[in-house]
Amino acid sequence: MPLDWLKSNFDAAKKRAQEEITKFKNADFMNAVIAACAKMAYADGIVDPKEKQKMMQFIQFSDELKVFKTDDVIASWNSISGKFDFDLDMGSLDALKTIGKLRSKPDAARAVVRVAMIIANSDGKFDESEKKAAREICAELGIDGAEFGL
Repeated sequence: MPLDWLKSNFDAAKKRAQEEITKFKNADFMNAVIAACAKMAYADGIVDPKEKQKMMQFIQFSDELKVFKTDDVIASWNSISGKFDFDLDMGSLDALKTIGKLRSKPDAARAVVRVAMIIANSDGKFDESEKKAAREICAELGIDGAEFGL
């Protein structure tokens, strides 16, 4: 069902995410987006170098994220992903803590979920570990995952 939701709503979700990201351009939002990217990238336990490179390229060049300075995005990614590389559980907890800073901002929180789901589908599949990560992101933000077909 989540993949069906994403497929049928991809263009609309992408457009809305672009509009929302522009509106919410600030450090907390950028870090939450990057933390969500990392959470999705590490959902299956490990990200090999090719996956990391693909993820960084997506972050740097996607229409959704280009409003942020590349150096800031890279620094945030390196900080967050480094915690996952050190310890997956600690990285996940830290990412959720960063994401959770937007809990009181429902529009920004939903934009983070949309971006996370777009990133999860960047390889054309949305597996169970990614669905679980997306549900954890929703829970941290106080959002019902059903809103996104989770």
